Amino acid sequence: MTTFVDRVELHVAAGNGGHGCASVHREKFKPLGGPDGGNGGRGGDVILVVEQAITTLLDYHHSPHRKATNGKPGEGGNRSGKDGQDLVLPVPDGTVVLDKQGNVLADLVGQGTTYVAAQGGRGGLGNAALASARRKAPGFALLGEPGDSGDVVLELKTVADVALVGFPSAGKSSLISVLSAAKPKIADYPFTTLVPNLGVVTAGSTVYTIADVPGLIPGASQGKGLGLEFLRHVERCSVLVHVLDTATLESDRDPVGDLDLIEEELKLYGGGLEKRPRLVVLNKVDIPDGQDLAEMVRPDLEARGYKVFEVSAVARTGLKELSYFLAEVVAKARARKPKQEATRIVIRPKAVDDAGFTVTYDEVEDVYRVRGEKPERWVRQTDFNNDEAVGYLADRLNRLGVEDALKKAGAKAGDGVAIGSEENAVVFDWEPTMMAGAEMLGRRGEDHRMEAPRPATQRRKEKEARRGDAAQQEYDEFRPF
Repeated sequence: MTTFVDRVELHVAAGNGGHGCASVHREKFKPLGGPDGGNGGRGGDVILVVEQAITTLLDYHHSPHRKATNGKPGEGGNRSGKDGQDLVLPVPDGTVVLDKQGNVLADLVGQGTTYVAAQGGRGGLGNAALASARRKAPGFALLGEPGDSGDVVLELKTVADVALVGFPSAGKSSLISVLSAAKPKIADYPFTTLVPNLGVVTAGSTVYTIADVPGLIPGASQGKGLGLEFLRHVERCSVLVHVLDTATLESDRDPVGDLDLIEEELKLYGGGLEKRPRLVVLNKVDIPDGQDLAEMVRPDLEARGYKVFEVSAVARTGLKELSYFLAEVVAKARARKPKQEATRIVIRPKAVDDAGFTVTYDEVEDVYRVRGEKPERWVRQTDFNNDEAVGYLADRLNRLGVEDALKKAGAKAGDGVAIGSEENAVVFDWEPTMMAGAEMLGRRGEDHRMEAPRPATQRRKEKEARRGDAAQQEYDEFRPF
């Protein structure tokens, strides 16, 4: 049964925004008390947050689909809908968030670090919020926007100061068990360690973490064995420790040959691993043959520039010197790291001539395509079953300058206009003088439904005047010549 997962593909979906409400306040003696439709609630976000207690991505391996809740629609009486609840997903320290193409979106290191993987949709405005001096009683409301959705890849890279690398059964797990309080599974057969083990070591005033990388064999950087799955856990480590088996039972292996093979795999993997500080630990010197072999290869290793330690994880010899030396190297590596500067907020104001949208002619589709954050958002918020809502959209696009831009681009009445991307666009025939929505009730942007009623005498005089005009017209049509 799988107990450790360090790479998953997560399908996230934020909540949709709630629709706004179109409502008119009704009360005795107030047949038209004014618009009182509330706004829709915001959709919930999907947020990744680092939790130190989490060490694996196993939960997301079993349940890769995660969705936040939707916002509630608005109601009459100026009651806004409830916001959707954010979905907070805890991830291990050192989790890297990537898109499907492998581009890094976020590197989550440190307790409490957060990243919004999917943002919830905005709630639609109710007709009470849309009312103005020119549009006193909107008979429509805006729709809620859909929340973001997509796939992200989570990769766990262990956050440790020291990485133990070497062949299977070289004694890495045994070494980490005696240097720290970690209790890894230990046995004498290849690939005993199927997950990276992490331990905390205290040497004097320095506290550092140490991890072993399992399954390194020739071809690991190309995906052979388990190496490719776990080499990523070495990337964050400041120091590499080659653990070499001086008492191997395989006749075709020797410590120097093992070192060369592992170095080649680290070089092929890349990521700057070949430039990290490193030292060599000759393990299992408590065995007579192991001690003899260690004495034979040590001069060669030191001639290459390696600091060499002879230890025995079983007899617990040479461990104190190794621990304190690693603490010294880690302290120097930490001192070389640049201090984290305060977060700087860069403000990039828009250019004065930036209209916020573009108009281009698509020869393939034979349409004028309008792209921009505002026009596309406004289209998503519009209820096209409501003529007045369509008129309101036309007003907004006209004020933004879309109509003038279409004229400059060469659009003529009857030409196709598409707002949005090719996959999800709203297409319509452009009519520059089209009357829609509230314009059908009066001039563009006006609504006479809330105006004060005219006196009865005035209405009677107007009615009689219309009758007189009709009689005069009938007489003119049938009078004899």
